[in-house]
Amino acid sequence: MNNYKHDFIDFMVKSEVLTFGDFVTKSGRKTPFFVNTGKYRTGEQIAKLGEFYAESIMENTKGEFDVLFGPAYKGIPLAVSASIALSSKFGKNVSFCFNRKEVKDHGEGGNLIGHKLQKGDRVLIIEDVTTAGTSIRETVPLLKAAADIELAALSVSVNRMERGTGEKSALDEIRDDFGMKTFSIVNMAEVVEYLYGRKVNGKVLIDDEMKSRIEDYYKIYGAK
Repeated sequence: MNNYKHDFIDFMVKSEVLTFGDFVTKSGRKTPFFVNTGKYRTGEQIAKLGEFYAESIMENTKGEFDVLFGPAYKGIPLAVSASIALSSKFGKNVSFCFNRKEVKDHGEGGNLIGHKLQKGDRVLIIEDVTTAGTSIRETVPLLKAAADIELAALSVSVNRMERGTGEKSALDEIRDDFGMKTFSIVNMAEVVEYLYGRKVNGKVLIDDEMKSRIEDYYKIYGAK
């Protein structure tokens, strides 16, 4: 596992984004871990988060994309911060755009802000966490309606490695359904491997009991 992945896991824990205990997901699943990206709330955090995304994006795409698209609302700061990091850390100056939830009927109109999508643009979609892939399935038609673009990839922060609508993970379903590369900064297997028995802020988050609970969870909901 690359060092930036270790650093990202520590970063999530210290930012209180990754927590362990008793939670219920939006889909009603009882889960022993939770990823709440709404906990990123400072300039320092969002700048660092953008750097982690940039590192993962360059590792997985070799820079073969033209535009970052951040779906409203959580994807908006991700696209902005990642574009800044790509420029400052890798010298790659890419455009970004994002959508409004409501179509604007005055001024410039439409529901996309930022780069005006053009035919042939290779668009990389940047999201926080994809559980069922619902937002991506809403995003792709919006992008295709704007221009004859190419779906370059989908980048997320954490792959929960759970079943989507079928037996495969949501990321694998999106990859197969839309023919685009999908990847995450880290997946939960890497999180468990790194945190098991390790102290962060003086506390072991994944001990034998928690590891067993996570394994039991994946016996039920894990992707094939």
